[in-house]
Amino acid sequence: MLGFTIREISLAFREGRISPSELCRKCLNHIKETRHLNAYITVTEELALKQAEESEGRFLRGAPKGPLDGIPFAVKDNFCTENIETTCASRMLKGYRPPFNATVVQKLLDQGAVLLGKTNLDEFAMGAGSTDSAFGPVRNPWSYSDTYRDQSRAEPDSDWVITGGSSGGSAAAVASLSSFLALGSDTGGSTRNPAALCGIVGLKPTYGLLSRHGLIPLVNSMDVPGILTRSVHDAATVLGVLQGLDVKDSTTIYHPAPHNDLPDDIDIRKVCIGIPKEYHAPGLSRETVSQWSHVADLFERAGATVREVSLPHTQYSIVCYHVLCTAEVASNMARFDGLEYGHRSAVSSSTEALYATTRHEGFNDVVRGRILSGNYFLLKRNYQHYFVKAQQVRRLIADDFAQVFGSGVDVLLTPTTLSDATRYSDFIQEDNHTRSMQEDVFTQPVNIAGLPAVSVPAALSQRGLPISLQLIGRALQDRKLLTVAKWLEQQLAFPQIQLGGLEARGGGRSLGVSQREQTSVA
Repeated sequence: MLGFTIREISLAFREGRISPSELCRKCLNHIKETRHLNAYITVTEELALKQAEESEGRFLRGAPKGPLDGIPFAVKDNFCTENIETTCASRMLKGYRPPFNATVVQKLLDQGAVLLGKTNLDEFAMGAGSTDSAFGPVRNPWSYSDTYRDQSRAEPDSDWVITGGSSGGSAAAVASLSSFLALGSDTGGSTRNPAALCGIVGLKPTYGLLSRHGLIPLVNSMDVPGILTRSVHDAATVLGVLQGLDVKDSTTIYHPAPHNDLPDDIDIRKVCIGIPKEYHAPGLSRETVSQWSHVADLFERAGATVREVSLPHTQYSIVCYHVLCTAEVASNMARFDGLEYGHRSAVSSSTEALYATTRHEGFNDVVRGRILSGNYFLLKRNYQHYFVKAQQVRRLIADDFAQVFGSGVDVLLTPTTLSDATRYSDFIQEDNHTRSMQEDVFTQPVNIAGLPAVSVPAALSQRGLPISLQLIGRALQDRKLLTVAKWLEQQLAFPQIQLGGLEARGGGRSLGVSQREQTSVA
């Protein structure tokens, strides 16, 4: 049951094959069995069991709230959760318990979904590996497959692979089958990047389609709540529940909610697929290029129009993002001063000393570095040269996308990441800034332009790790994007980790799961 999709579990609830309480207990047990992944910071066991019992009562009365009633979910620990510790994986917010729920969290709870806990991330979502957390790094579940061990000839306990970031805990929770869906955040690729490396679906909706209220901000002009699931159809279901205007977030867009139940029989012949030539970036692995080419051929053979397009200003996106991101970080992080909530230093010699020591003790080097960079870019003598210039480049990048979509292209097909997951020991050799520039090269331009994008797992690499591809759509055309993504998912039949016989099956391959992940779940 833990390997089922949301749609399959919802049907099982209605048919009485399993109850929400039984499923919740299985998920909680599996969280304990996979604790070595370090996916969760906080597990809300008592609350989850209570919510599951309430959901079970609704099913017994024949009155479930909807397709998410009784479905266990996890939340990245930078979303506020009422009376549940929200840390952003930082010492700065240790012990902070918000008095309210983020809007997207509340919408899930209102639909009867069951909150399992809060997931691990890079501190304040600043990273691309989920390795810079005050609670330790997150491990990719695929590190523990027999396929990866055999290929790498390394012990996964000593040389495991990263999940990607910053929503690595959410991705690991969904990929390891402890949760059926998870919320992430996406500012430069933080949902799609870990989804790609963990072999699941990661959706970044159109900016403004989902409320940011209660999402502790990184870059207000680019932050988007992200959705991580094990199927495209599930992502569409969750999107339908979460989208909508929110008076608590002035950036939300009024957009009539379409019917998000995607069709099973999809005609791809009238779709035009664009292949951006600039996405043949340095460092792109041969295996990723091979899958990119293979999928383009799949579309063409099915009758879709496939053509090369150009996004000439894409190459400037990462540098542009670095300026804009750090500038907004410098502003957003000013609220963490030790006076109203979170960590407070014991230094009391002066107010200035209290501020400085609190922030030095509470923030890691990565956060402090971005604050300093942002303040430098915002200095009066630098403002025009850096911040204003970056905003101008941002407009050029967005205009490139608008021009391509205006020419008749419906969806862009690109890689999500340069390669499959990197070993942790190799990943930490580079500094956070360099790693983020490398890992977000394909995902970040989408945030600059505010467009929807989804990462879909395509195949396994020679090392037995997921390789994924990204589809980018027009603004507010999220459903059409997901329809194309579902068609692609149907063609690829990517192998998912399952539990029954301690192996994952699909696409003609099977992947053994390590002995300590064994469970009696059928």
